[in-house]
Amino acid sequence: MVKVGFIVEGSCEKIIIESEAFKNFLHRNGFELVEPVIDAKGGSNLLPQHIEPFISALETQGAKKLYILTDSEGAHVEEVKERIRHEKITKSFIAVKAIEAWFLADIEAMRRFLQLEDFTGEDYPEETPKLPWERIKEIVEETRSVKGRGKNKVVFAKRMITHWGFSIENAAQHPNCPSAKNFVEYFQLNQ
Repeated sequence: MVKVGFIVEGSCEKIIIESEAFKNFLHRNGFELVEPVIDAKGGSNLLPQHIEPFISALETQGAKKLYILTDSEGAHVEEVKERIRHEKITKSFIAVKAIEAWFLADIEAMRRFLQLEDFTGEDYPEETPKLPWERIKEIVEETRSVKGRGKNKVVFAKRMITHWGFSIENAAQHPNCPSAKNFVEYFQLNQ
């Protein structure tokens, strides 16, 4: 097992990476997650001049490969990768727009959340007019299927995993969510 460490942009990414579903996915592919996942508390804290303490903490815990998971928030993915590039980081993964697009891409979890078996999903979860979190709010309002989406994104992320069965593997199966697909394929192909 290769020990891997993650530095993530925020709480939602941390919740996803620390989920049992993701740890099991890593294990099936020959990786072991070093915990805790480091929450950088904002994309600006992923810049090379700020990331050294995070890297040191993960290396101290035995991480042999280091990864970053962050959002593009409207910027071009390659620009974000270049901005956060660091020689000790094995690979950076960029969720297009925001990580909540991956929630939209997991149609089964969205059906359970909405309590609508006939929910057909979001055709282009990474191309929502507004941020994906706002699109989730619109879907709730349009379908009138649930009373709300949670008090905030962090509560929603926890519930997506613990109550509605979200997994990155499911999101990666969506035909129009390439950032989730690339994330999953990387770990499947680099055992």
